[in-house]
Formats: sequence, C-alpha cells, structure tokens
Amino acid sequence: MNHLKGLYKISRPLSTLTGALAVLVGGYVAGTGAWVQVVLASITTVLVSASANAWNDYLDVEIDRINQPQRPLPAGMLSPRAALLYSFALAILSLITASFIGLSALAIAFVANLLLYIYSWKLKSTVLMGNATIALISALSAIFGGVAAGNPLPTLWLALIIGSGIMGREVLKTLADYEGDLRQHCRTIATTWGRRKARVVFYLLAALTLVMMMVPYLFNVFRPIYAYIVAIGVYPVVFYILLRVTQYRTGPQLERLSQLMKYDFLVWFLAVLLGAAR
Repeated sequence: MNHLKGLYKISRPLSTLTGALAVLVGGYVAGTGAWVQVVLASITTVLVSASANAWNDYLDVEIDRINQPQRPLPAGMLSPRAALLYSFALAILSLITASFIGLSALAIAFVANLLLYIYSWKLKSTVLMGNATIALISALSAIFGGVAAGNPLPTLWLALIIGSGIMGREVLKTLADYEGDLRQHCRTIATTWGRRKARVVFYLLAALTLVMMMVPYLFNVFRPIYAYIVAIGVYPVVFYILLRVTQYRTGPQLERLSQLMKYDFLVWFLAVLLGAAR
C-alpha cells in the first residue's frame, strides 16, 4: 500500500492537472467538437507529465532531501529503481495513446517526452534554458489540444500567454529552491545571477503575462465576461504574489506563492471557457 501511495505521489496528480486542462481548453477554443481526440490528448498529457515528474525525482533525490524531503524518494516510500521503471512505463503509454489521435499528436508527445527527459538530465541546472523548456512544453499543451481537435490556429495566443506565465513561475521556483540548489551547485538564474536579479526577471514576466491576458478581449476575440473574470479573479492574486515575493521570504513561503500562481491559472482557464462560449 505504501508503494502504491509512493507511485501516486511521485506522479504529482495535481501538478499534471494544469497541463491536462490546458489541452481541454485548447480543444474547446479550436471549436471543432472532436472531443474523443481531445480527451485522448489530455490523457496523453497526464501520462507525459507524470513520467517526467518520476524521472525528475529519480535524478533529484539528493536535492529533494533538502528542498522537498516529504517527496516519495527522500521519504523512503519508493525505491529509485521503481521510480525509474514507472517513468519509462508512463512514457511508453503516452506514445500509445497519442498514436490513436494521429501522427502529428504522436510527434508532439514524443518531442515532449524527449525534452522533459533532457530537461531533468541536463537542462534543469542551467540559467533560464531549463526554465524556457518547461515554459515551451506547457505552452505546447494548448496547441496539442488544437492539433487533436484538428484546428490549432486559435490556440496559438493561448500558448503565448501560458508560456509567459509559466516562465515567470519557473523563475519564482528558482528563488524557492535557492538554498538546496546552492548546496548542490545547480546553476539557476537565482544562484548564478543572484536572487535580486531573479526577482526582477520574475516581476517583468508576470507583468508581461498580465498585459497579454487582456489582448484577446481588446481585439474582440472574447466576450466581456472574460475581461471581468481576469480583472477580478486573476489580477488580484498575481498582484498579491508580486507584493509577497521579497528578499525576506523563505523557500517554503516562496514555494507556496509558486503553487498559488499555478492555481490562479485555473481561474484564467475559466475566463477563457466563458469568454469563448458560443
């Protein structure tokens, strides 16, 4: 039972939920009604994300003993070998489900798996390159939904907003993980450029995301309800996070702000769904 719990936790189901919802939103905005393919794409995304999470934890077990000691591997709930085999099995399953959608979807799933494996292996400990990889794959989720639905063009602006927002959150996470990354000699924007410059980059990316979120409304792509939800439900949370990200915050406090930023994207997804309602 403890082993199964470890597999469940190492998958980080709540973390994979955001990507799956981005796929569904992309499929909805595509407007073709091909929901069987879109749901398959969403399942594929969950499998890809869970595989990457298990692979990341397998490689980062020593760092997690400092930054995230409650995770399954440092907590002893799961062996490294089990985590590795689990990651490979999920990656293969994701390619199988993607193949039922089409060749384009299979290619996207393959590239996403490959990039995420390379990210945890080599790119994670780089200045911004690893962060940009995660932002790119997150942005690709919305496009993946459009590809599965057979109409990716309307999802491109969604991808730009998601990419900008996730890039900001990735920089925030380097601030949260600063102590552990420093001890393990990981090169991130926070450990290499310093926490002050990392905060400035985070502020700029968050501001860019807020501006971009209003573009669809300003160009009459979405109905006014989209702007109302963004202004009332999304903006205040981001402003709160911006005010709280200071030099006096501890790693756990910054991690909670990072999680809050992720959940705020769910409110934005709601704005997209209601704003695009036909």
